[in-house]
Amino acid sequence: MKKTLILIFLLVTLRSMFPAASTAQEQQEPPTITEMAANEAERLERLLGLEYWQVFYVDSTLQHDYQAMTDEFNALREAKVSNSSLYISVQDKWMEKIDSTYRKYFTDAQWKAYLKSGAAKQQKAREKRKAKAAEK
Repeated sequence: MKKTLILIFLLVTLRSMFPAASTAQEQQEPPTITEMAANEAERLERLLGLEYWQVFYVDSTLQHDYQAMTDEFNALREAKVSNSSLYISVQDKWMEKIDSTYRKYFTDAQWKAYLKSGAAKQQKAREKRKAKAAEK
């Protein structure tokens, strides 16, 4: 019993002394662009009842557009741009392209369900930011 308590005490003490080492092992790597695209395509397939060919186009679109958006973010970061509104405008631009591509492949019922799932709110927020930027 004493040995077990001493062992637990040592483990707790070591963990508190080296928190970065213990949490680094527990942390997972962020998902890749391919994984993010696949996860979103699967989510939309379940939500909207997409057909196999629609899932393929959604996944392909997301892989391309997520990568292009990431490339633009990296270019801004390398240029040491600290204005957050520039990052937001890049994200808005690519999300608008994604939505316009979705509109081509979704049926009217799927598009309405997609908008109801929160996309309409995001589109309105993008429009609002765009109008606000145009005023300046």
